[in-house]
Amino acid sequence: MIIDCNMHWLPPELLTDDELMEAYLNQVPRAYGDIAYTRMIPGTDVREVVIEKPAGCINLNFGPETIDPEDRIKVMNEGKIDKAILKVPCFQEWLTLEQCIQVNDGMKKYADEHGQGRMERLGVVPPWGTKAMLEEMDRCVKKLGCIGLEASAHYGTLYLDEEPFREFFRKAAELDVPVNVHHTPLPVQYDKIVINDTFRRIYGRCQDQTIAVGREIFSDLFEELPDLEVVHTVLGGGFFAIADFIAPKRSKVKEEIERLDLSAAEKARKHLHENIYFDISHAPPWGKAQLECAVKVLGADHLLFGCSYPVRKQWLIDGVDFINALDISQEEKDLILGKNAQDLFKIS
Repeated sequence: MIIDCNMHWLPPELLTDDELMEAYLNQVPRAYGDIAYTRMIPGTDVREVVIEKPAGCINLNFGPETIDPEDRIKVMNEGKIDKAILKVPCFQEWLTLEQCIQVNDGMKKYADEHGQGRMERLGVVPPWGTKAMLEEMDRCVKKLGCIGLEASAHYGTLYLDEEPFREFFRKAAELDVPVNVHHTPLPVQYDKIVINDTFRRIYGRCQDQTIAVGREIFSDLFEELPDLEVVHTVLGGGFFAIADFIAPKRSKVKEEIERLDLSAAEKARKHLHENIYFDISHAPPWGKAQLECAVKVLGADHLLFGCSYPVRKQWLIDGVDFINALDISQEEKDLILGKNAQDLFKIS
């Protein structure tokens, strides 16, 4: 079974229901530099949602392909995807609890009506530890059949290892479901990377995920919740490139001064191996050498296939073939393309 564990979903009526669109756009915090609006895609009569940060810098834009069920199934077939895991892009950072409830209900209805048994779902809540939020997490998993939960890499200036989110993670651990951590377009501090459109859009996400993963494995989050499993998108921002470097092992020769915190490094390696998984999203732009390195460093048993459809249709269509072309074993390919997701999310 081939599973795409990162497929974006927004309510089908969003681009046609002005009242609903206004409610979504009103949640985007303009006071903190996020600007959201709709426009017609240049040269077309197609409407899209655009989110800028800072002003004039587009970081996210979504059109009707995000919501069209017929196109989604067609592209899944073309890309050889057996099942997809649906999640909310961009707005998950800002939705109110009431909106999250509507999303969770709407996504289930969409999957039931259009998914042909091929669409699983992640539940979304504002992760602030309130009684009502915890009840919605219960409802998502126990009543709606969500196979995991979704979170942003950070909320405002707070990353997920910080205390305000601990009740959310305690509940996820209690429910025994993974938390999929979606990147936000920029890290908390980003002013020095706003120099080029592509650099900002790509590296901003990678930097945000790298910070998020690093904070989690060096924090006490997994000390308290040793069975908690967290999946990070975009390969944790390319975490394979620094995994060994930031968690060094003890020197084989006598050092006059030990400048590194080796006990923290040992803890970080443990959590990286036991608690953190990485969603490849997306295979083709990473490149063959980079993905083979990720497999070697992080282990095929910690990597999950994902395409972030509809960011680029070609990434989904070519993704499976790209993984199959890697110089890794067939067992490793099978783990990445589906078996890991089956085991982690308990998909039958």
